[in-house]
Amino acid sequence: MKNIVVLISGNGSNLQAIIDACEQKRINGTIRAVFSNKDDAFGLERAREAGIPQHALAASQFASREAFDRELMHEIDAYAPDVVVLAGYMRILSADFVQHYHGKLLNIHPSLLPKYPGLNTHRQALENGDTEHGTSVHFVTEELDGGPVILQAKVPVFDGDDEDEITSRVQVQEHAIYPLVVGWFLDGRLKMQDNHAWIDGVRLPPAGYAADE
Repeated sequence: MKNIVVLISGNGSNLQAIIDACEQKRINGTIRAVFSNKDDAFGLERAREAGIPQHALAASQFASREAFDRELMHEIDAYAPDVVVLAGYMRILSADFVQHYHGKLLNIHPSLLPKYPGLNTHRQALENGDTEHGTSVHFVTEELDGGPVILQAKVPVFDGDDEDEITSRVQVQEHAIYPLVVGWFLDGRLKMQDNHAWIDGVRLPPAGYAADE
């Protein structure tokens, strides 16, 4: 059974989707541990209820981002992860951390990358009058939200929508596609090579699997 480590900062709804997928055998793996940079993150309670070891590390205890990440890597590596999954982890990772888990570090971002990297993506979609929005699962590289896209899901934006409505609509798709991608990776179907995502030996286009092109 393959080992999964998940990093969170908040509610952990994507963590829950992955927990459920593991329990339902839709993912051929086990979540060995959940880490958070916030000791009050509700996702830690989700892990506790599922019987998964959970850990919180406070940045205030460390002299630098690099020192924090070194300790985090040390603790993650104790679980021998086959994949490290960022599920609403809101800290920017150091270059050393990204390189240490090169090719096995996944993230989900609430926009159709490369559109709207960073924060406040739903607000930007509304302010720009977008009629389409969505979410992207991608490999993590040193470029913020810039790694190769694996899979995207699109949602409509309707007149009169607010951020909460768009958030809910996007999260439904996130909870469907993130466990799917984690499963692909642990089944050996998915890899990152030459800064591109590949599935079943085929290089994916910039928008990922099932792209329009």
